[in-house]
Amino acid sequence: MALARNRRHDRRVDYWPGFVDALSTLLLAIMFLLSVFVLAQFLLSQEISGKDAVLNRLNSQINELTQLLSLERSNRQDAEDQLVALQASLATAEQERSRLESMLAAGSGASDAAEARIGELSQTLDNERQISQRALSQVELLNRQISALRKQIAVLEDALDASEARDRESNTKIADLGRRLNIALAQRVQELNRYRSDFFGRLREILSDRENIRIVGDRFVFQSEVLFGSGSADINPAGAEEMKKLASAIIDLQREIPEEINWVLRVDGHTDNVPISGGRFKDNWDLSAARAISVVKFLIGQGVSPQRLVAAGFGEYQPLDPADTDEARARNRRIELKLTER
Repeated sequence: MALARNRRHDRRVDYWPGFVDALSTLLLAIMFLLSVFVLAQFLLSQEISGKDAVLNRLNSQINELTQLLSLERSNRQDAEDQLVALQASLATAEQERSRLESMLAAGSGASDAAEARIGELSQTLDNERQISQRALSQVELLNRQISALRKQIAVLEDALDASEARDRESNTKIADLGRRLNIALAQRVQELNRYRSDFFGRLREILSDRENIRIVGDRFVFQSEVLFGSGSADINPAGAEEMKKLASAIIDLQREIPEEINWVLRVDGHTDNVPISGGRFKDNWDLSAARAISVVKFLIGQGVSPQRLVAAGFGEYQPLDPADTDEARARNRRIELKLTER
């Protein structure tokens, strides 16, 4: 049986290096994509920040030009109203002049007074014409100014449309990069889950098939009685033998999982809800943390990398069975192992 087991081990060693090389190549490609995504996101965020500033400046200029346009339109309307009034006055003066000329032709006795009146009206008419000409010049200037303002507004609107189009394109690129990142992360999670399944399968093989050593969900569970005495955090001899097997499996796992996967083995200590009375531990929190730390230190002593181990104590507050029975309390006293990302 030992010879057959060694042969199976040799065949697996021949198989894994090629598989690990393929995984390493895949993970390097994923890391490159992640680096490209981070750089692209940084550049896009810088570009979008600059575009937002330009967009705010363009909006401010548009508001100012709109106010100037409203003011010029108001001035133009006043000038047009004044021009209409002057034209009406001019028409009235011309009618008066015509009437006086008719009166002059009808009677020579009033010619001197009529001529004087005509001179006054002619002067007034010339003044009105000059004023009307100036008003027309002002209206023409206002029309040119309004045309220039409209052209500036059109240019700003085109720039605004172009900026919005670039923003939409940038958002599309960011969404695509985010989707690719999610796919890459999902692939890493799937890969870690596969290693977790292999690890648990190996633990089933090397650890005895006992009721107090089992798998619960994504965790490998040791009942506390396998490793510790009542109220103690010192691993007993039988528990040390089981932990040596566990350490051997973890060391094999360290060699197989690529360095790019940032994984840890979390060791969680749990107790029942019976309060501790006396002894070196103040409460169940201390006891659960001390037991988890004892397991971690034992594994480190067997050659497991400290960077791949985490110890946590949960006391009595994460029970598997909330029932108030001896059987439930026995199930709740446990050490859990979970392979997860850092």
